[in-house]
Amino acid sequence: MSTSDSPAPSVASGGTAREVFVVFLRLGLTSFGGPVAHLGYFRDAFVVRRRWLGDRTYADLVALCQFLPGPASSQVGMAIGLRRAGIGGLLAAWAGFTLPSAVLLVAFAYGVTAFGGDAGSGWIGGLKAAAVAVVAQAVLGMARTLAPDARRATITGAAAIATLLAPSVLGLPVVLSQVGVIVLSGVAGLLWLSDPADDRDDEPFTVPVRRPVAVACLAVFGALLVALPLLAAATGGGAARLVDIFYRAGSLVFGGGHVVLPLLEAELVPSGLVGHDQFLAGYGAAQAVPGPLFTFAGYLGAVTTSGPTGIAGATIALLAIFVPSALLVVGALPFWERLRGAPRARRALTGVNAGVVGLLAAALYDPVFTQGVLAAGEPLVALALAIGAYVALAKWSAPPWAVVIAAGLLGWVVL
Repeated sequence: MSTSDSPAPSVASGGTAREVFVVFLRLGLTSFGGPVAHLGYFRDAFVVRRRWLGDRTYADLVALCQFLPGPASSQVGMAIGLRRAGIGGLLAAWAGFTLPSAVLLVAFAYGVTAFGGDAGSGWIGGLKAAAVAVVAQAVLGMARTLAPDARRATITGAAAIATLLAPSVLGLPVVLSQVGVIVLSGVAGLLWLSDPADDRDDEPFTVPVRRPVAVACLAVFGALLVALPLLAAATGGGAARLVDIFYRAGSLVFGGGHVVLPLLEAELVPSGLVGHDQFLAGYGAAQAVPGPLFTFAGYLGAVTTSGPTGIAGATIALLAIFVPSALLVVGALPFWERLRGAPRARRALTGVNAGVVGLLAAALYDPVFTQGVLAAGEPLVALALAIGAYVALAKWSAPPWAVVIAAGLLGWVVL
């Protein structure tokens, strides 16, 4: 089945936490390439292959998570797990997707150095080339569904151009330019696009969470954001300080893992909690593992110089940086269905979805293509690997995990 086909799902919920965990564990072991590539893997796994949700519903979910602080790809995964199997599904999705890279990075913190050196550079290059294919497949597949006509394609193209040019021409931070593109795409959809009521997935996005529970989660999110700095200052304890640092990082950062790095460095390195060389070494290792970059928190918690360290520190840091995302997902989703069902909101979301395709197209070029192909030691060889991986994915319907492994092995040989 071609990945461009994405019929509405026949079953949207009713799964088990075990089922969710198994699927996300496979993704956690094979999803290389960063958050944009993760969204491509998720679309293939849940829209195309398993049909747990449709393309427009998936795009609506991606759009929502772009507005929330924290790791967008992890939040999309949590939301899919929540919808499929309730709170247990959310936890299973998070654990399956997060634990593989977290375990590898904590092991690296204990001195495992298998990721470094010249021997590893080739297979890492192969993985980056595979990420180019995964993102290209996702962008083209979503464009066919979400930007099929002239007006939506225009919004997509304008969003891609603005995303690429705004940081350099206007001097805007990347995160602000991305949020601005999403907002303007929504305005364009509201004012320029026709009512999309006849063009929707026949698919309500309901989650097994009552609204009082959702409100309570949002209240806890805000209360912790205020209370944890006060608790850390009052107690002076190492554990409270770690929880405060990583909870704030997960609560206040938009744009994913690369954006959270300066905040973590500013909190941990000048204070002496983590050495500068240790920070850079862990960041390099984080590029070579699958799954979300936010699991870098586990490495940092393991190598801290005061308070809980090792596995205890890693556990505290990991939980603290992802808890805000879980609270926001549970808090926002029960209100999401009513919003996305309103005609005016649907027009705006249609524009946002077209803009999201543009954002992904821009990311396909920078950083995915620039890092995966142009920055490779042998760019033409990397391009050949990316083309071969795309053909395997799009035309031979090869499973992404097999393509990733094959690209890594070939990269080890030829790069």
